[in-house]
Amino acid sequence: MENRAVDIPKFSAAPVRVAAPPAFVPPRPAPAGPTDPRRRPVADLLALIRPGQWVKNLAVVPLVLLDTRHWTSSGAGRILWALAVFTLASAIVYVVNDLADRERDRLHPAKRHRPLAAGRIGTGGALALAAVLAGVLTAAVLLRPFAEWWPVTVYLLISVGYSRGLKHVPLLDAFIVASGFVLRLALGCAAVGRPVPYWLAVCVFSFCLLLSLGKRRHELTAAEMGHRPALSGYTIAFVDQLICLIAGLTAVSYLLFLREDPLFAGPADTLALLSALCALFGLARYLQVLLVEEGGGNPVRILLRDRVTLVNSALWAVLIGTALLLDATAA
Repeated sequence: MENRAVDIPKFSAAPVRVAAPPAFVPPRPAPAGPTDPRRRPVADLLALIRPGQWVKNLAVVPLVLLDTRHWTSSGAGRILWALAVFTLASAIVYVVNDLADRERDRLHPAKRHRPLAAGRIGTGGALALAAVLAGVLTAAVLLRPFAEWWPVTVYLLISVGYSRGLKHVPLLDAFIVASGFVLRLALGCAAVGRPVPYWLAVCVFSFCLLLSLGKRRHELTAAEMGHRPALSGYTIAFVDQLICLIAGLTAVSYLLFLREDPLFAGPADTLALLSALCALFGLARYLQVLLVEEGGGNPVRILLRDRVTLVNSALWAVLIGTALLLDATAA
């Protein structure tokens, strides 16, 4: 075999230029202002008392709106007082609950952003806020006789028990939450000097119990049992059975209230019964959101943002309002 020379190509080594690293520029500190999470004490204090949940306190209003005899400036003043009193009481309860749950809230994906759980407000600041609210509440209730504000006292007592451990007892936790709305209704009745209508109280209690159970069902599907120990006493199948039972009770009690309350006698009877169709549709829509769309974790959000619910609620209000005007005209 012949040995052949192999030509190896030659490469010219060009000088490699290495760029000098950019000069280090220290980051600028975040500007202090409303967008800085470290400098928003007012916003955090407001978040601690949950203004978004104050819509629940409108449960004190129905009796003034339903009974046209109380459509006076005096009646409006008493109902505004009742609203303010229960708003103050519920704000105190929110602060106390967040104080009791701040360690557990830090483990929750959403609740860890609350001011106390996130550490933006200290224990001392929360206690000071609760003390100020309690002082204002005391001054407000002393303006009226005890017979008009006893529901607030009962609400605060059961809320203390709820925060101290009753919220960890299955079933009792949901029943306590629902009873708070009956106490709101009782405060509205006491403010205008009218007895609590039996079937309306049953309807309010059962409807709020339905919402409370729906929230627990949502938490079961989201696997949040570690955050709420009471969920260990529930299963989805058990909650679904309770929801069917309570939804039926809500519908029947509403119909009985319309049938037996003298406000809806005479010419208002037909419109009041038509409003029952809206009430039944509203129940069906909530069950659809809960069971089909897997929602229901925030009932207030459904009430305020679901378009179908908003339109249905507006139609219900028109029917009830027209019925009451007819009753007032006939009287």
